[in-house]
Amino acid sequence: MRAGKERWGASIAVVLRAVVPRPSLWSEAGAVIFRMARAGWWRHRPFLPLPGEAYWRFRMETVFGSAGEGGAGAAGALTVDDVVTYLRWCQRTRPGRG
Repeated sequence: MRAGKERWGASIAVVLRAVVPRPSLWSEAGAVIFRMARAGWWRHRPFLPLPGEAYWRFRMETVFGSAGEGGAGAAGALTVDDVVTYLRWCQRTRPGRG
């Protein structure tokens, strides 16, 4: 499980580098965090709305491919451009936006 936590650390750093300098993405990033958060996140440490490790691995594998094929889900796979592109897509496709 340690590898998963290291992967999380690298992913969190990439997400922060993508979102912090782009205020137009802050609200969308917050909405995505809560949509992806594990159920009952407020009952378990670290008391943050983060997705579970298994769900995060699944999401990374669906985006990049299988972790066993050299990089699908590897720590360096997620990029700032990936995060920005995804959040902008979420903004464009959110219901209620015309």
